[in-house]
Amino acid sequence: MNHRQKHLSACLIALAALLSMAPIQGAWAGSPHFVVVNVTQTDNTLTVSGKEAGLGNEATVHIVVTADAECINPGGNNPQAANKMSVSAGDYFPVQNGKALFDLTVTATFQPECSPPMTVVFSNIKVCDTTNGVCF
Repeated sequence: MNHRQKHLSACLIALAALLSMAPIQGAWAGSPHFVVVNVTQTDNTLTVSGKEAGLGNEATVHIVVTADAECINPGGNNPQAANKMSVSAGDYFPVQNGKALFDLTVTATFQPECSPPMTVVFSNIKVCDTTNGVCF
């Protein structure tokens, strides 16, 4: 083995040693995914509940719900800027046996109020586990 080959071999051995000592992110995380997501709306309140599975050894997961809310008139016309808003809620939920159950509520509060015949319509509803970077 010439000097160049010895040097390359030593570098490869050192690299392999470093890689074997480096923690592998997500090695214990399993395969996080949402199994069930239920969305219900009552007036100007949106409730999102569900179940995430494939979780690893985490004690908790942080679930965040975001949505856009609009106060729509009976003709379905686009609302003015004051009648549009983004809403969000988040919380930590315990993980048991690789699963987590969650339940979050967001409420759209408009000024002036969105009262009949106007109705609140939610869109772009997104549920994310920010602990594992998984969204539904």
